[in-house]
Amino acid sequence: QLQLVESGGDLVQPGGSLRLSCEATGFRSDYYTIGWVREAPGKDREGVSCISIADDNTYYAESVKGRFTISRDNAKNIFYLQIDSLKPEDTAVYYCAAGWRWSPIEILCSRTAFVSWGQGTQVTVSS
Repeated sequence: QLQLVESGGDLVQPGGSLRLSCEATGFRSDYYTIGWVREAPGKDREGVSCISIADDNTYYAESVKGRFTISRDNAKNIFYLQIDSLKPEDTAVYYCAAGWRWSPIEILCSRTAFVSWGQGTQVTVSS
């Protein structure tokens, strides 16, 4: 059974950096695309970045391009979201999620059409 466990959320100052981790267990990796989704109070859920395990294709939401970087450790099935130049509007709960690799990555990510979710990790950007 697929399980996703996030870690790395923290309170950071504006302009700082953070790396979130997502450990995936119990799955056949080449069936999935892994994504990061954030939810902030009063805002719509947003798929910020995804990576296809099969071909390393990536997707970034326009709001995070140039500041967020998604990557993975193939051997450990750990997925990372590097967040640089943090802004207060990045404050949210960040979820790791898995979707079927056969969905176009742009649609899967932008519509957050995932089939499995982690429990989330809180990122707070404040001075």
